[in-house]
Amino acid sequence: MSGAEFKLRKLTYTDLPRVIAIERRCFPMPWSLSMFVLELSKPSGISLAALNDTRMLGYVICARYDEAYHVMNIAVEPNARRHGVARALLDGVLERGGREANYTLEVRVSNHAAIALYESYDFRAVGKRPRYYSDNGEDAIIMWRADGNPWEV
Repeated sequence: MSGAEFKLRKLTYTDLPRVIAIERRCFPMPWSLSMFVLELSKPSGISLAALNDTRMLGYVICARYDEAYHVMNIAVEPNARRHGVARALLDGVLERGGREANYTLEVRVSNHAAIALYESYDFRAVGKRPRYYSDNGEDAIIMWRADGNPWEV
């Protein structure tokens, strides 16, 4: 699978059953349907789906706040990982939000693959949220990408 084998489009309410299915396969604490509905209802947010024909491979939910975009949720179907889907979704967010905008996110300290991906987009660790994840008490790393430029850390 390569980037040429899937496309991005705006995530819609009709996508939510497939989103929920991926969410449950990817996360020990999946978002509820109402959480997705709330984020899709915000007109300033960026919500994208990656599809291969009619099969959903992944999605991203990014909220817009005064100071920054917040990448709230990004997930890729487990059997579609390592084929550029997450990278394409992040590219889509940056294209729509603007490469010079500020972006932030939280990631589990144990999610080394995601951390490496975010660092390749010039996100930098700026702090931790202790015991952020209630399923196991794991800390979250707070990452920022400011003004489209890498930070000195």
